[in-house]
Amino acid sequence: MKVIKIGAVWCNGCLVMKPRWAEIETELPWLKTVYLDYDDDRAAVKELKENAILPVVIFFDDNDKELIRLQGEQSKKKILKLIQEYKDK
Repeated sequence: MKVIKIGAVWCNGCLVMKPRWAEIETELPWLKTVYLDYDDDRAAVKELKENAILPVVIFFDDNDKELIRLQGEQSKKKILKLIQEYKDK
């Protein structure tokens, strides 16, 4: 499983999520995450068919098939639950 996070420096929800993700990534060093900046990585963001509803987190399986997409602020508890649910995909 891998996770793509999309955010921007001007996004308040993204600023809230940044330390949450830092905690999760510290607790789960095996988790593969990639951060895309909405403004700086426009081609990649467009390829993921994402508009300006930020922050966005997309979970993918090992074959790069999208499993679930979350928009907006999410609780650490919810993210950890989803990671547990999809970790072997």
